[in-house]
Amino acid sequence: MKKLVIIRHGQSTFNKAKKFTGWTDVPLTEQGIAEAKNAGKLMKKNGFVFDVAYTSYIKRAIKTLHLALEEMDALWLPVIKDYRINERHYGALQGFSHAEKIAEVGEDQVFTWRRSFDTPPPALAEDDPRHPINDPRYAKIDPKNLPATESLKDTVARVKPYFEAEILPKVAAGERLIISAHGNSIRAMVMFLEGVTPEEIRTVNIPTGVPLVYTFDDEMNLVSRSYLEE
Repeated sequence: MKKLVIIRHGQSTFNKAKKFTGWTDVPLTEQGIAEAKNAGKLMKKNGFVFDVAYTSYIKRAIKTLHLALEEMDALWLPVIKDYRINERHYGALQGFSHAEKIAEVGEDQVFTWRRSFDTPPPALAEDDPRHPINDPRYAKIDPKNLPATESLKDTVARVKPYFEAEILPKVAAGERLIISAHGNSIRAMVMFLEGVTPEEIRTVNIPTGVPLVYTFDDEMNLVSRSYLEE
């Protein structure tokens, strides 16, 4: 049997404030730090050992991975960072609270932006400081690959090719991988790993700081998936 562990970062300051986060680089809360550490303790207690770790370019996921690996005495682990497992980009909504946008455009529109599969929020202008082309961490990435906004469909289109080319072959070869990512990039992974439909994914939520364990047989057929809990 082959295993893959995916974890959503611990609670961030924008999660706590119920703000649209996307690619905004916000820190973990004290609760988020505790969630990350607890995830590491759980994985160590259950005998998980990894060969390589993956995370995004966003510090809440990077920090969660670091804290979890520290609890596992595994800070030496090679870590690969890639923007393609970043959170879904929330465009011009980033930095605004859900309540602010509900007051502005109504609850139905906000729900559509948050939970529809193929409706992106309003896009950022290229001169907006929130646009990733203005962020030095993405300076070496082709600007045409940097989103001004994304739907979940767009996020799947970004995550899936990378996952199929980089992650799954290593799992198939027997490498033990952990991915520290984000709610919507993980929802994208759930869709293609589990065959979840665009309609079904609307109600799928990924908890912060709880390892999600996938088990595959030797032919890479999915055998089980479960959250690692106390």
